Amino acid sequence: MKSRSVMSLSKNMLFIILLILVGMMSRPAFALEKISFMTDWRAEAEQGGFYQAKVDGTYARFGLDVTILQGSPQTNNLLLLAAKKIDFSIASNIIAVLNAAQNNVPITAVAAIFQKDPVVLLTHPNVGLDNFQDLTKATAYVATGGLNSFYVWLKKAYGFRSEKTKPYNFNSVPFIADNKSIQQGILTSEPFIIQKNSNFTPNVFLLWDYGYGSYGSIIETRNDLIKKNPDLVQRFVDASIIGWYNYLYGDNSAANEAIKKDNPEMTNEQIAYAIKVMKEKGIVDSGDASKLGIGVITDERFRRFVTTMKDSGVVPKTTDFSNSYTTKFTGKEIGRRQN
Repeated sequence: MKSRSVMSLSKNMLFIILLILVGMMSRPAFALEKISFMTDWRAEAEQGGFYQAKVDGTYARFGLDVTILQGSPQTNNLLLLAAKKIDFSIASNIIAVLNAAQNNVPITAVAAIFQKDPVVLLTHPNVGLDNFQDLTKATAYVATGGLNSFYVWLKKAYGFRSEKTKPYNFNSVPFIADNKSIQQGILTSEPFIIQKNSNFTPNVFLLWDYGYGSYGSIIETRNDLIKKNPDLVQRFVDASIIGWYNYLYGDNSAANEAIKKDNPEMTNEQIAYAIKVMKEKGIVDSGDASKLGIGVITDERFRRFVTTMKDSGVVPKTTDFSNSYTTKFTGKEIGRRQN
């Protein structure tokens, strides 16, 4: 008799196969449509589902020939989207989506792959910074983007202070050297890097757990593309969601090889760590996604976060965010884990 775990896996695989067949049957045969998609960082496990959809043929089965372009702090995805140099991109969080709305850029968020923004604060262990309420007294290494987003909220919600900050330039050496400091990071990255390059395992405080309710890894596209070709947008979203499900719960070896090809600095160990913590913390498929499927955006979640950011002074109270996102392409139970 098969074990319950094997039977569950079989159900999951049948579910994914059914989704792929539906995607194939719902469109006529035609040449693959070429689209370009830019991530928000160099290739890593945090983009694994997109690489999975490309290498395992999911994008192709949905009629798409997708070119994945690597982002970086030096690239401006918003401008590239607005200029029609790319078709889809990743916004790291809702704040980035709101920045487009404030500047009247005709861009819309169509899916939120990360149900929890993976931004964290890190501390040295056993130096009086083991509890979140102790962090306000420490020097904080924070990047410019963080100073203008979550740190503004931290000041309002928990009493953090601007005068305690120092610039974080994505180099953890100053933090490692100063055991009375804290540093921002991403759950899937900096904790691993610090542990590998020091003699301690940092405390990790996921801001989601303390009330910072942003989505992360948000897929954006141009309003004109949504209007002219909503079917293409839907197919890209659906295929990406299936890619993420397969990346987390299927054979992701080919996707990981593609990631390492694009980013030779990436290692198997770091990829494995990132996948592990994404699954442990439910970064991709917890909350609404556990019922409505990976990538889901809900009005309630989006509006609640924006209200919090307005109350904290992160964005102006007059910001009109009503057209900055849409729920029409997600919430169809695609990528929902089958129990």
